[in-house]
Amino acid sequence: MSLIVSLDRIQEEDREQVGGKVFSLAMLSQMGMNIPEGLCVKAEAYHQFVTCAGLSERILLEINRKNFKEMRWEEMWDAALRIRNMFLQTPIPKEIAEALRSPIEERFKDKAVVVRSSAPGEDSSQASFAGLHESYVNIRGTEAILEHVRLVWASLWSDAALLYRQELSLDIEKSAMAVLIQEIVNGERSGVAFGKNPNDGSQAVIEAVYGLNSGLVDGTIEPDRWILDRHTGKILSHRPAQREKWVRPLADGTHLEPLPADLCQRPPLTDEEVGKIFNQGLKVEKYFRAPQDMEWTFKEDDLFILQSRPITTISSGTSKDKRPWYLSLRRSFENLKALRKKIEEELIPAMVEEAERLSHQDVTTLSDIQLADEMARRMDIHGRWVAIYWSDFIPFAHGMRLFGQFYNDTVRPEDPYEFMELLGSGQLKSLERNQQLEEMAEMIRKAPSLASQLKQFKIIEDEGFKRKLAEFIRQFGDLSCSIGEQTQCLQGPEGITKILLKMASHPPAKKRWSSHRLDDLTSRFLSRFKGKEVGFAAELLDLGRASYRLRDDDNIYLGRIERALVVTIEEGRRRIEKRYRMKLEGVDPAEIMKALRRSDYVPKKRPPTEAIKVSSELKARQILGQPAGPGIAKGRARVILSASDLFAFESGEILVCDAIEPNMTFVVPLSSGIVERRGGMLIHGCLLYTSP
Repeated sequence: MSLIVSLDRIQEEDREQVGGKVFSLAMLSQMGMNIPEGLCVKAEAYHQFVTCAGLSERILLEINRKNFKEMRWEEMWDAALRIRNMFLQTPIPKEIAEALRSPIEERFKDKAVVVRSSAPGEDSSQASFAGLHESYVNIRGTEAILEHVRLVWASLWSDAALLYRQELSLDIEKSAMAVLIQEIVNGERSGVAFGKNPNDGSQAVIEAVYGLNSGLVDGTIEPDRWILDRHTGKILSHRPAQREKWVRPLADGTHLEPLPADLCQRPPLTDEEVGKIFNQGLKVEKYFRAPQDMEWTFKEDDLFILQSRPITTISSGTSKDKRPWYLSLRRSFENLKALRKKIEEELIPAMVEEAERLSHQDVTTLSDIQLADEMARRMDIHGRWVAIYWSDFIPFAHGMRLFGQFYNDTVRPEDPYEFMELLGSGQLKSLERNQQLEEMAEMIRKAPSLASQLKQFKIIEDEGFKRKLAEFIRQFGDLSCSIGEQTQCLQGPEGITKILLKMASHPPAKKRWSSHRLDDLTSRFLSRFKGKEVGFAAELLDLGRASYRLRDDDNIYLGRIERALVVTIEEGRRRIEKRYRMKLEGVDPAEIMKALRRSDYVPKKRPPTEAIKVSSELKARQILGQPAGPGIAKGRARVILSASDLFAFESGEILVCDAIEPNMTFVVPLSSGIVERRGGMLIHGCLLYTSP
């Protein structure tokens, strides 16, 4: 069987070998539509590659490290990263490469191409999985094209594809990937056309931007949008965009550039061109007997169809399905740069200002009604910031992943996590918190009388220590509040005292890193590039470090606002307990507010949760997982089930938990190792354990 075929030679019997995307384009080409020239690397080439290279068995090992239903998104990313690295480290066997090289060289030579996925079953009438697999724009040269074919093959096992594993029917033996290699059309105006508006079935939608389509697809550039009557093609409305930038091709990729001034005030399409796109969409819909999501571009006055797929949904039909949200986290470099500016210049200053304002209010002076109102107000404030955390801060964490993929693609290290060493900037808020703890612990080491006062809970005479402790609590709380769940702060300053005494009883923890080592790693990394590539690599590294830093810092900032909420809840709890001379355990804040507003209301307790049954029979077993840091450690296991368990932690123990939260990382200097049930290389425990 030939491993590569031209679009104009594809027949119905080739559908399974070329995939849905390629088959659709081939049919459109053969019905006379304007389609860029292209070749398809058949799925058989993928099968031969993974079989000859022995990758099938290795992929099987990776995705069976853990019960797939129990894997979290970040664990899927880790698995996908390791599988991708296998493809990067495994050359295409000579026989397969030769079968592909000649047709590619003959058709494209030094022309710029797009290399796209076309998995069998992808873009069918039952399911459309846009964005799950990789596409590469503006690739030149036969060897570069073959390299990117291999990367598209690897994307069959991307974190996004693993997330939709059941719908994609991913099976080691049966799964395959065809690849479309298509001459790039450097259109001046590009966009998408939806044959049916998802929000109104009587309408069609056309979106357009200046330049290439990638800016629209990844959300970097806002498009002009036209709403049309689906039956007549009449334009019902036009919503203009704030036109400022466009994506243009460069010799080695694409670049976001300022839009020329003369285009900023002019819509990308005329009404006539909107109608032309709409009519093309109707023809495609009639041929495939389903409304289409069609990508297009204009080069001068010629309209090209780049791809077309049925309008379907990747949702499972339940509002609880958060997989589409996870896919939205995959941001482009330009999108992340804009998001960083928003976070650093707007959101964090606003969050800090909010926390400062709340921390200076004395809630003990409020009446019961006023306290209830203040509690409700702080709940609203906290809820608003939690929503911002999920919409802006969490997506920015993708900057670490973007840098990791770039590093592995360019450096090709044997260890797929080598890039983590470069991210250690040493400026994390959690590290600042731990450094302040260490400074107080050192004060205790040098002053036996201070240690004695703390152990016996006597009045602290050292004014310098008292000021430092008060400032620490103002900045970071009392260490016992679990961020994001409004669990109560039960320890108070005594909890910090316990930790400080334990830290002071041992020598300071040795630093795992040095600034000199980080500088050396950075220099070696950047020395791999030349010309403009150096600037891009440095900028991407800086973005990755900012993402790494904020991945942890944002939780500290959010924790300060949460602590302000908890202060009101605890004050309300104290008053109601005094009123009824009873302990309010298992009472929701809403019940406390009711009791504050009504002097005769007795808060209702939550029904007790069923205790977890633990088998008394213990058996030895091997635990499999992913190493998240170098070295071997041993020690007594300390299982952490709640925030209060942290204060029993002893130096040298192994921290065992469900997952490290930011509020837990203050015990990292005491631990000799960390074991988590879930998570990945970029979770909070790894950030702190591998940093300076």
